[in-house]
Amino acid sequence: MIGSKKALAYIRYTSRSRETSIPELLESSSIIPSEPSLVIPQKPPSTIPQESSLDIPQKSIQDIPQEPSQELPQEPSQPIRQELSQPIRQETSQPIPQETSVWRELLNLGVKIAAISIVFTLIFTFLYGLHRGQDPDMAPMIKDGDLLMFYRLDKDYAIGDLLVLDFHGARQARRVVARAGDIVDITEDGLIINGAIQQEPEIYQQTRRYEDGVSFPLTVGEGQVFVLGDSRENATDSRVYGPVNTDDTLGTVITVLRRRHM
Repeated sequence: MIGSKKALAYIRYTSRSRETSIPELLESSSIIPSEPSLVIPQKPPSTIPQESSLDIPQKSIQDIPQEPSQELPQEPSQPIRQELSQPIRQETSQPIPQETSVWRELLNLGVKIAAISIVFTLIFTFLYGLHRGQDPDMAPMIKDGDLLMFYRLDKDYAIGDLLVLDFHGARQARRVVARAGDIVDITEDGLIINGAIQQEPEIYQQTRRYEDGVSFPLTVGEGQVFVLGDSRENATDSRVYGPVNTDDTLGTVITVLRRRHM
């Protein structure tokens, strides 16, 4: 310890005289025992593992969906602007002369009337017919001036039906009282069909024979009917001209339109 102190004093003395640093003196001095230097173990440089490049599939530019480019509206050129700025002129059709339009309307009206007339003619020629009652033989059921509509295609008559027929060029309406196969007789008791006296509540006169008429009893032939007028005293019916062929009749009365004394 004493030696070390002397050495330190000596160093202080000599350091003033010499422009030497204390560390150099300590290194050069063999008196002062040098303390062992601490050796700090150094860690090996840590090697940071480099991230391995990930194999990321690279998409080509063509595979990437591209948004459609929006085209900005372009301003119309100068000629188009001028055309747009000008007011739109509407072409006015030339007025049709009034005389031509009137004649056209009259022509259309005439065509419609002709078409309707043709339709009605066909209907009332082949399907239906009209007859105006002018004789008193069907009173009181049918009066003078009544309009009868009959159906031409229905000739399957039943007892009590009204039919229209031609007798000597004149149309007349009569009532069916017997059909094919029936035996008709007229006696003082009245009308007898197949041996049975007929009760006719709508007939107000008694049925009698005519002296110049057909003989009774008689049998109605096939395809024939026996007809009588409702006014039994003076009616011209099958008591005069006998049974009527159904083919010679015009049809069954379906409607009676009263024109007088409604």
